[in-house]
Amino acid sequence: MRIGELVRESGIQAETLRYWERQGLLAPSGRSAGGYRDYSDENLAQVEFIKRAKSVGFTLLEIGELLSIRVAPESHTCSDVKQLADAKLLEIERKIAELRQMHEALACISDICCGGDEAATQCTILNALDATSGRSHA
Repeated sequence: MRIGELVRESGIQAETLRYWERQGLLAPSGRSAGGYRDYSDENLAQVEFIKRAKSVGFTLLEIGELLSIRVAPESHTCSDVKQLADAKLLEIERKIAELRQMHEALACISDICCGGDEAATQCTILNALDATSGRSHA
C-alpha cells in the first residue's frame, strides 16, 4: 500500500508517518518501480502499536525501545518490557503529584482574589505571584 492508503487505514497524517520514518520507528517495506514508498500490513500494525504506546504516555524514544523488543522478543524478557512500563508509571505518578500541587496553589491564590472590576494594582493574585521575587504591586 502507498502512504495515502496507510493514512486512511491508520488515521495518522502523512507528515507524522514520514517523521516516524526519520526517527527510525517505521520503515517502508520497499519502494515501487516509480520510487513511491510501499507499506505492508506489518507497517500498519507498527503504526497501530505506536499509536497505542503514545496513548498511554510513552515517548517516541521509549516507543523505539519497545519496537526493538517487539521485533526480537526472543532476545528480551517480559521483565525488560515491565521495567519500561513501570518507569513510565512512576513518571506519570510524579506528574500527577506535581499537577495536584499546582492545582492547590492556584486554587488558593484564586480564592483570595475578589475578581472585581477595580484596577489590578492591588490584585492579590499578582501579589501572590510576585511574593517569591520580593516585589509587590504597590
